[in-house]
Amino acid sequence: MKSTQPCVRIIAFFTFEIGAHRFDMDPVGEKKWRHILSWIAISMTLVVAVVDGRECSFPAIFNLGDSNSDTGGLTAAFGPAPPPNGITFFHSPAGRFSDGRLIIDFIAQSFDLPYLSAYLDSVGSNFTHGVNFATAGSTVRRQNTTLFQSGYSPISLDVQSVQLSEFKARSKLARKRGDLQTLKWELLPKEEYFSEALYTFDIGQNDITAGYKLNMTSEQVKAYVPDVLTQFSNVIRNVYEEGGRSFWIHNTGPLGCLPYMLDRYPMSSDQIDKSGCAKPFNQVAQYFNRKLKDTVMQLRKQLPEAAITYVDVYRVKYSLISNAQKYGFEDRVIACCGEGGKYNYNNAARCGATKVENGKKVLIAKSCKDPSVRIIWDGIHYTEAANYWIFQQIANGSFSDPPLPLNMACEF
Repeated sequence: MKSTQPCVRIIAFFTFEIGAHRFDMDPVGEKKWRHILSWIAISMTLVVAVVDGRECSFPAIFNLGDSNSDTGGLTAAFGPAPPPNGITFFHSPAGRFSDGRLIIDFIAQSFDLPYLSAYLDSVGSNFTHGVNFATAGSTVRRQNTTLFQSGYSPISLDVQSVQLSEFKARSKLARKRGDLQTLKWELLPKEEYFSEALYTFDIGQNDITAGYKLNMTSEQVKAYVPDVLTQFSNVIRNVYEEGGRSFWIHNTGPLGCLPYMLDRYPMSSDQIDKSGCAKPFNQVAQYFNRKLKDTVMQLRKQLPEAAITYVDVYRVKYSLISNAQKYGFEDRVIACCGEGGKYNYNNAARCGATKVENGKKVLIAKSCKDPSVRIIWDGIHYTEAANYWIFQQIANGSFSDPPLPLNMACEF
């Protein structure tokens, strides 16, 4: 949905040619000075791109994804994320695998929308301005395993797409039958919101790790990426056919920087980069992202009325980790919440894990003293402080293709 507020962006590109020249200069007066001066010849190409667009006023957000954007889906179905999750902002567990808010929370907040309720959460949810279908552990492709065996959610992206379609159909039917008249508040979005909404996607990380859990090589993981992205494309097309027009798609982050991967799959010193990240995993993530970007380009051709923004969160996250001290953070690849080990991560005792001592439950995987200066929360997910920093970088369009800010994501 567009407002009447015009927005103009000017992008300038400059090229410089630098050289040195020696010459004589005769000033007025008695002395003849000989100088060696440097000169700079500037060949300047100025390209001005003016986007005479209008800021988008999205009345709703529909999010599909995994734990990077899950605001309570998995915990509603399979039990809560235990304390100390949620301690920073919500002051108690709030369905998020973080100490506080996620990037999707800051996206909603930037449009003055409430935080998204999880589709599976039956208590206290309000879907007036959108729904979150993401669940922690979700993949694009269905996994031939269970949550309790591997940690992957049964609610894969295609299932989330079906949930979205059903939610739209049932919302429309409820309004038609007048069911909402019996409610004190309207809890469902207006019918037109489905076409005016922003559709956000943050998924793919678990599809990559799934291969490594099956002892595949990096080349074998790369080999199935095209199939993952074919299924991803199918979901985007389904949403488009349902009326969705504005898409905001995050690529996957630097997996090799996560304690979860570094602890589970030890690397030799020459496989670790200067930031402490595992090169092989990051290379596969970058391969996935290149193919995802190609997929987005194809979707733009196939869906002419869609505004599809590809967001390079990999580059933002890796920049944060690589320059942690510069940006006010500490301990680049060490988890804030955990229980011992090189990376403060123990897969058998993740953040919030307890043990019984003298008949009482005792928290053993605790939070660090100050999550606001840490990047990684629990070995897999980011802290609220890191999420907010990442949001600030991507919101202005600096890491987007096309290079439009979040509030112009309806432009195509």
